[in-house]
Amino acid sequence: MSVISSPNYDPQTTAEKLANAYVAPTKAILDSRNTKATATVSALGTLGTALSAFQSTLQALVTGTSTVSAASATSSNTAIATGTASSTAVAGTYSFYVEQLATAGQVSYNVSDSAVTGAGAGSMKVMLADGSNFQIDLATADSNMDGKLSAKEIAAAINVAASNNSRVTASTLTINGQPKLVLTATQTGANNAIASLDVSALGDPALQSDLSTQKVEAAAKDAIVWMGDQNTGTKVTQASNTFTTIDNVKFTVKQAQLAGATPVQLTIGPDNSATAANVQTFVDAYNKLLAVFNAVTAPGDHSPTSSTDSTPKSGDAALYNDSGVTALRASLSAMLRSATGGKSLISFGITAARDGTLSLDSARLQKTIAADPGKMDQLFGRAGIGVDSGVLGSMNKLVNTWTNSATGLIGGRKTAATKVVDDVAKRQVALQSQFDNSYKRYLAQFSALQQLQASMTSTSNMFSAMFSSNSNN
Repeated sequence: MSVISSPNYDPQTTAEKLANAYVAPTKAILDSRNTKATATVSALGTLGTALSAFQSTLQALVTGTSTVSAASATSSNTAIATGTASSTAVAGTYSFYVEQLATAGQVSYNVSDSAVTGAGAGSMKVMLADGSNFQIDLATADSNMDGKLSAKEIAAAINVAASNNSRVTASTLTINGQPKLVLTATQTGANNAIASLDVSALGDPALQSDLSTQKVEAAAKDAIVWMGDQNTGTKVTQASNTFTTIDNVKFTVKQAQLAGATPVQLTIGPDNSATAANVQTFVDAYNKLLAVFNAVTAPGDHSPTSSTDSTPKSGDAALYNDSGVTALRASLSAMLRSATGGKSLISFGITAARDGTLSLDSARLQKTIAADPGKMDQLFGRAGIGVDSGVLGSMNKLVNTWTNSATGLIGGRKTAATKVVDDVAKRQVALQSQFDNSYKRYLAQFSALQQLQASMTSTSNMFSAMFSSNSNN
């Protein structure tokens, strides 16, 4: 009698394979959606960062005090004075004589330790030459709690006084064993001098006496400059060493001149190298943004598959063929070619290669500026809320529709893609539950089948042995 034969299998392995096959189609769909949505969130974040950086460059390139076209202020004697000019400064040569520099005042007081501390220490006021003052409370000035109020502790109290507003800096010296409290005005000019200390509210008469005797270590002075020749020009006196008497020009005096010295000549004119650097900044920012566009929209390998290919093909970037991103890139490119008064940025030496990257022809830039000095600033315009104009403004407004924190497309699309990721995660949890239930069902079925096979094999073996015994008899 033949023995019943049956396939050998492991119920657990078989149940797992069948359960995986049951959920495989749905799992493949969910994995694909999750991969794409996650990549989209990442790509949008990268694009958003690049767009924001591009906006920052546009807004910094032209401000209320600067334009793309730059001007320079060249000093005939940089040891005496240096200057800067905004692009709106009128070209020309200006002369001035420096009679005196502005200086900050410094005074000192011999101060011995005071034995009156705590609430009894009282307070004092620092009186400035302009009539203002600020108060110092010494009630908590004894920081080491040794029952003495030292010059260092008084200096610390002055420096941290809320109403000081960094107008006076206090320090200490020790000369021949005598502690000295030194007060230095942080701003130059006669009106910022430290006139005196009001010590009437101090609790220690000895400390009152010490702080009533002032020694002037350095006198506070105003700067004096003659616009033109000394004595015959116009005298300008002010607290600061930086002057703005020439419209749209700043010059800082650094050294007083001897009587009868030749006045300093300050020449204002176009700064071609700085202008070219500003335009190059725009070109570099645009090319950097373009590189990000290329990265997040890059196509994968769409060539025909060969049976001999062993290397996996590269997939499309997350925003490949994305209509919104494609339109944004095309619009920015079109703005480069937009013309104002018959001229575009291309007219100023900015050219685009076949891949869209920009380059600057400095010689052509200078030639065009010389022929039409004001046109470039008009064409570039400004970028910023309420001041958008020209190419920079148009680009800024367009980019802002993507980067705006409240209404921007980047934020909205990232939110939508994140919701997809969250939805897929929930469905993957449900899919795992389906897998577990299927696995349990298949495991139970094949475990029962395995037991049935074992029982049938045992019965078959019994009959085989029985009939074999009868035959022998």
